[in-house]
Amino acid sequence: MPLRYGRLSHDLDPTDRAPQDACGVFGVWVPPEQASRAEVGKLAYYGLYALQHRGQESAGISVSDGSRIVVYKDMGLVAQVFDESVLSTLRGHLAVGHCRYSTTGASTWENAQPTFRSTGDGGGLALAHNGNLINTPELAARLDARERTATSDTDVLSALLATRDGDPMAAAREILPVTRGAFSLVFMNETTLYAARDPEGVRPLVLGRWEDQGWVVASETAALDIVGARFVREIEPGELLAIDGPGVEDVRSERFAEPRPKGCLFEYVYLARPDTSIAGRSVQATRVEVGRRLAREHPVEADLVIPTPESGTPAAIGYAEASGIPYGQGLVKNSYVGRTFIQPSQTIRQLGIRLKLNPLREAIEGKRLVVVDDSIVRGNTQRQVVALLREAGAAEVHVRISSPPVSWPCFYGIDFATRQELIAGRLDVEGIRDSINADSLGFIALDELIAASSIPKDRLCRACFDGEYPIPVEENARGKHLLEPSRP
Repeated sequence: MPLRYGRLSHDLDPTDRAPQDACGVFGVWVPPEQASRAEVGKLAYYGLYALQHRGQESAGISVSDGSRIVVYKDMGLVAQVFDESVLSTLRGHLAVGHCRYSTTGASTWENAQPTFRSTGDGGGLALAHNGNLINTPELAARLDARERTATSDTDVLSALLATRDGDPMAAAREILPVTRGAFSLVFMNETTLYAARDPEGVRPLVLGRWEDQGWVVASETAALDIVGARFVREIEPGELLAIDGPGVEDVRSERFAEPRPKGCLFEYVYLARPDTSIAGRSVQATRVEVGRRLAREHPVEADLVIPTPESGTPAAIGYAEASGIPYGQGLVKNSYVGRTFIQPSQTIRQLGIRLKLNPLREAIEGKRLVVVDDSIVRGNTQRQVVALLREAGAAEVHVRISSPPVSWPCFYGIDFATRQELIAGRLDVEGIRDSINADSLGFIALDELIAASSIPKDRLCRACFDGEYPIPVEENARGKHLLEPSRP
């Protein structure tokens, strides 16, 4: 779909988006003498490429050579924003990168990240943020009149962290304890890489070691793998890090708040890459285990288990394994739909899912199918998939979902619809089944999903499933455009 800035989104139908995470963040520090060999701009590029699934609206990288910060950002996918000629200009030994999906602040160039703010001593601060703040108006009120031009929660935070001339650590000690919501931050001045994670640890953030000399911070372990970094540990909830040297002693850690772990359960369902680990647990292994539990909870007589590619694949493997029903491929995904530069015509848009998925008729004709997917948000995709399979000759279509019904919106960094737009916010399971025209429908129970994650229930945020928000959200703090009152 064409956007205001002339590029195309990854969506074929903007009314039927999958769940969108707020962002992916990446930071790297190497010794200055290794800068020409390490090419931190390119390391950040590859790290963002690995995190592209977390945000597709804009991308940016800031670099420092020790004396000044350069920021390059634009709207679009990572590969659209950066090319060899751009990356060759991003020289230095320290970089911060970001790929964005907007939750507070419109999808505009001004709100693309990393954000940059000048400090009073002539320096600068660049910041990348994954998550969503819920007391943004309160934080914005701390800014003086000159700074109240911020239009995103991230920009507000950047302005506040730039208030202490040349000392982001001192500013962070003051500001982070009064910042509420989800924030995994990577920021930098000319010499130092900083990272911080909210006391609940809603969004993931990890520390890695690059060639025993440098350091990497990223949203997911998969990004460490891509750049050849070794996983060291997760950055703890309520922790603030400063990195300005190659040794272990150069990674300085402070607590700005007591940890109250509430990691996002939906990361295991959909958001994180399957080759990522969270809290020591493989996301792929968790999703396969969910599929096994789903088969035991919602058995059905069928001939074939197929996934909705590709998000449903691990759970479909687990379902087939536990049920004894053969696993197979029934739908083929066009891998290039999200990369097209041609606007879908109205005719193609009316065909809906067909541009993305095509059935293997010889595999499904006359078969009783179990179709496994990760979640149902609005129900449009599942409705079209069921219709597609029936048209291709499926005898029965039984839908199995590897998450509980998504019944509540998220205010911590996932752009879920309002409760009225969520199909599970309006209909019970039988109503959803009827709406998507499936022969049967089964969702994994919340307790079963939690058990598969191996994380205790009281250490997880489950708000989108049960409505229990670990960080209370005031009504006046909600909304993407709360800092842009002139926007609709």
